[in-house]
Amino acid sequence: MTTLGNLINGTRVDDAVRTQDIFNPSTGEVAGQVSLAGKATVEAAIAAAEAAYPAWRDTPPAKRARVMYRFKALLEQHADEICGLVGQEHGKIVHDAKGELSRGIENVEYACGAPELLKGEHSKNTGPGIDSWSELQPLGVVAGITPFNFPAMVPLWMYPMAIACGNTFVLKPSERDPSSALFIAELAQEAGLPAGVLNVVNGDKEAVDTLLDDDRVKAVSFVGSTPIAEYIYSRASANGKRCQALGGAKNHAIVMPDADMDNVVSSLTGAAFGSSGERCMALSVAVAVGDAAADALVDKMQAQMATLKVGPHFDAENDFGPVITKAHQEKVCGYIDSAEAQGAEIVVDGRGVQVPGFENGFYVGGTLIDRVTPDMTCYLEEIFGPVLLVVRAGSMEEAMRLIDDHEYGNGTCIYTRDGEAARYFCDRIQVGMVGVNVPLPVPVSYHSFGGWKRSLFGDLSAYGPDAVRFYTKRKTVTQRWPSAGIREGAQFSFPS
Repeated sequence: MTTLGNLINGTRVDDAVRTQDIFNPSTGEVAGQVSLAGKATVEAAIAAAEAAYPAWRDTPPAKRARVMYRFKALLEQHADEICGLVGQEHGKIVHDAKGELSRGIENVEYACGAPELLKGEHSKNTGPGIDSWSELQPLGVVAGITPFNFPAMVPLWMYPMAIACGNTFVLKPSERDPSSALFIAELAQEAGLPAGVLNVVNGDKEAVDTLLDDDRVKAVSFVGSTPIAEYIYSRASANGKRCQALGGAKNHAIVMPDADMDNVVSSLTGAAFGSSGERCMALSVAVAVGDAAADALVDKMQAQMATLKVGPHFDAENDFGPVITKAHQEKVCGYIDSAEAQGAEIVVDGRGVQVPGFENGFYVGGTLIDRVTPDMTCYLEEIFGPVLLVVRAGSMEEAMRLIDDHEYGNGTCIYTRDGEAARYFCDRIQVGMVGVNVPLPVPVSYHSFGGWKRSLFGDLSAYGPDAVRFYTKRKTVTQRWPSAGIREGAQFSFPS
């Protein structure tokens, strides 16, 4: 059984004082182990990044971009290997893993434009013989802490742009499925990153706290649950670091009476159950306006869900696979139990699903729960599993109030044929990412990803233009060259 270590200063380093099992969720079996880096190991990674920073900062942006071009090509060449690692440790079906990697590669592609994105502004003759300009300078050593649900994509949201901007990076991937992140980091080195520019440490809270407390780390980017996001943002900010911490979600779709219900059902099926619902952009609540729309939605969803195929990651015929751990399987089923106990109607029940030949895998079948009310536990909390809730509302305004009143504000959408209703919804809903007949309104790489309310702690969203702002600091220079031989007296009034 292999034990996965760390990547520090270009070399694999094993810190096997503590280890943790890595499971194959499709089978329920232990597939390997990961060593959990202690404080000294994380500090060694930070030191390597700090040592590499001066030379990398001074490397011309065009040369840094050429590394990103080569990195993109290597990711495409090794796509099957990467997706295999994602599937083995996460359980994501191969077609879904390919989609994840593709969206990650788009962010590398965007980082290739760093020379253009890093250009400052220049003003000539802001005063007599005075010029002024601004520069976007890197921060130094920055860190990323990434979740289990997108082990390849989310790290690629962070370090390609951070590195293209001239920073050096320490990545702490999820200890549940770390192999793809480590493999991809080694591809970045193969693309030409100097040793120490990108380091990977596998670990748990001890590793995270070390990154949050070390003065050499200037910024931290995080994606995960809201309680941990709030902890990371508070601790990083208290230590004077720049921080963006993306948290949880409870994404609602409003289904209007005029919606094309067949299209809604097809759309919701993929958005609710894809990747076993383990997406922060998963569509987990359908708010149907009027009982007629709700009844039609439930009937058609029930029929559609009868065709869902659940099974191991390597079979592309499956629609989705297992959840990440046995404990999470039990947690998701616990939410279904609570909904039933609190009076909701379990229309399609995914508890106790059995996959022939994979009976020990961590599977939960697609679940549809009707007549959910806003006071139920299943509605208030993020389930992060293949569970779709149906809430009934009397009007669009009532449906929008439900969304606005929820603590999360990550993503939302509306299904309608009414352009006026869609425009009203987009203008007024208090959510960061909005779709119209699009259930997963995940921005492309040249926009930015981020929710509102308790779905994002910090001022800047992930990737895209906000990433350039997050990973750089602006310096403004005002310059004057007095004429030779002219001596000026002191000026005591404020210059204008």
